[in-house]
Amino acid sequence: MFFYLAFIASGGLGALIAITQLIGALANSSKAAALPEIAKGLAIDIGAVSIFAFLYLRENTAKNAQLARLSREESLSNLKLRVDQKKTISLNAFRGIARLVILAGPSSYITESFKLSEPFTEGLLERGVLVVPFATDGVSPAFEFEENEDTKEITGKRKRLWQLSPVFVTEWSKWLDEQKKLANISPDSPVYLSLRMDGRVRGSGVGNPPWNAFVAQLPPVKGIWSGVLDGMDGRVL
Repeated sequence: MFFYLAFIASGGLGALIAITQLIGALANSSKAAALPEIAKGLAIDIGAVSIFAFLYLRENTAKNAQLARLSREESLSNLKLRVDQKKTISLNAFRGIARLVILAGPSSYITESFKLSEPFTEGLLERGVLVVPFATDGVSPAFEFEENEDTKEITGKRKRLWQLSPVFVTEWSKWLDEQKKLANISPDSPVYLSLRMDGRVRGSGVGNPPWNAFVAQLPPVKGIWSGVLDGMDGRVL
């Protein structure tokens, strides 16, 4: 970016000199023969200034977007989660451990997503996915688990998948409202955010999460692929 500014300054100075020469040539008929050469040099200088100004603005926009993303992710990492009745930790404690999927919407939306995730429970857990349900209407979603001997194992996995819950909901609401505003999404729209293993935002959308796509796209966190495919979480938004 420093060199872009230097080239812009150099081109601007050259253009200023060329304009001065052009005015002198127009005012003095004896210098009319030099007009084409002066005009050519002026066009080159203006073109150079335009190109490097465009490159500088593009680079500056990318830098600002990256800083905004880092700020967003830093604020997100400091939000608190309750693991059980006695343990509360920051979201950043899950970096390198789990891929969190945050659901934000009314209780009915959370309950629907809970039901839709059932066929993919084992696949999601194998990929380190844990769900953070945040009911924006203040009503706790009703999670129904089948409590019998035949379903004991899958019920335990379902509870583990949905074991987290946000605390200090005012801070969560503030963060989500800011993100919806930046994305031009209605404040009342139910949304999901999928985080990478490193805590950065991998994907987001309006409506129910694509549980089947998570199972298809994310590598398992254990076995021969563990570690090798940690960087395959997807690009950062």
